[in-house]
Formats: sequence, structure tokens, C-alpha cells
Amino acid sequence: MSSSAAPAYRRMSVEQRRAHLLKAAVDLFGHRRPEDVSIDDVAAAAGVSRPLVYRYFPGGKQQLYEAAVHGAAEELIGRFAVPSEGPPTERLAAALDRYLAYVDEHAPAYAALLGGAGVAETSRTGAIVDGVRRRAAEQVLRHLGVTAPGPRLAMMVRSWIASVEAVSLIWIDEGRRPPVGELRDWLVDHFIGLLLVTATTDPETAVAAAGALPQETRDSPAGALLARLAPLAPATAHLLPPE
Repeated sequence: MSSSAAPAYRRMSVEQRRAHLLKAAVDLFGHRRPEDVSIDDVAAAAGVSRPLVYRYFPGGKQQLYEAAVHGAAEELIGRFAVPSEGPPTERLAAALDRYLAYVDEHAPAYAALLGGAGVAETSRTGAIVDGVRRRAAEQVLRHLGVTAPGPRLAMMVRSWIASVEAVSLIWIDEGRRPPVGELRDWLVDHFIGLLLVTATTDPETAVAAAGALPQETRDSPAGALLARLAPLAPATAHLLPPE
């Protein structure tokens, strides 16, 4: 048989073939800059012909890239969906465990798809990534019992989501240090700090915090953080104005 023969064609359903091609593309985008990946590369990685790639993705590499971003986005959003049971900060920790597991398992793809798309980025891919942040924020707000947040509370939660994304990218770049459990705990502490600080100046956030904190326990992340902060209170008493 000639070495130049076309790759063996395995019969698949339309959905299976599309998923197969998309997986090959995601793997490539995860290890190279999107602009350095060609349709020929995708075809070779998938073991199919170039025309077959175009049959399923007529828009070529750009359509493949947008589909890859969309797939990663849906997966990441799903990681924030955890049962509404137990203290809110325990739920948040569980969501972060799921999110960071995805980052750990798909580090190259996460970095390529969400860490900057280069010339492959479009308004559509930007909107998809922004949708991840918005819908993840909605999940976090749901655990605070808030469905229609005001501007300050919404900004606080979305800024934390952006921080999680940025920290995840730094964590990948730093060789996954510190250990993932420490990273998760630090990010939860971050959220608690932002919530409490914002509550001091925003009445809506104060109401949300007042509703969430009584659900916490001594062993929950919020309870553990407040226990660590308690010894600092006497040391900062002199900073308070006289009564």
C-alpha cells in the first residue's frame, strides 16, 4: 500500500465525527498558538482528509476555534454548578475544586482558549468567554441568595471571577504551585474578604452577607477564616478612633 494513501476513514455519526474533529482541534490549540494551527494539522491529527474537515466546519479554522472556545466555556460554567446545600463558602470551595480540576486536566487548552487568542480571537469568541464569567457569577450569586444584584455586588462577584481566571493562568505558568488545595482555599478567602469589605459600604451586599454568614459553621471556610482573623483584632484596636 502506498505511504501517500488517504487516512483510513472510520464510519461515525454526524455528531461523533464533529466531536472527533473538534477534539483534535482543541488538542492542537492547547499546545500551539491558534494562528499556528492549520486545517491540514487538524485533518492529520484527526486522521481524515482536509475536505472532510471543511465538510463539517465550512468556516475553517476560525469556526473550529470558536466551537472549541464554546465547548470549553460550557464545561467551565458547569463546574460552578453545585448543589445548594451546606454553608455557602463550602459550596464555593466545591465549585472551585471542580473548576481547578478542569484547569489542571486541560491546562494547555485552558491557557490557549481563555488566556488570549491572538489573531484567532473575534468578537464572537470574546463574547463566549465573557459569557463564562457572567454565568459563573450568576451561579455564585445564587449561593448568596441573590438573583438581581445591584451594581456594587455584581461588580464584586465578577471581579472575583476574573481573579480566579487570572490566578488559574498564573498557576499554570508557575508549574501548578502552590498545591491546588492551597490555591482553592486562598481563592475562597479572597471571596470572603471581598464580600465583607464591600458589605461595609454597600447596603445590598451587607444584606447578602447577613443572610449568608449565619449559614456558616466553625469548620466552614468562612468560619475558619474568621477564627484566624480574631487574634488580629486586639492588634488593630489602636487604629479605631476614640469613642
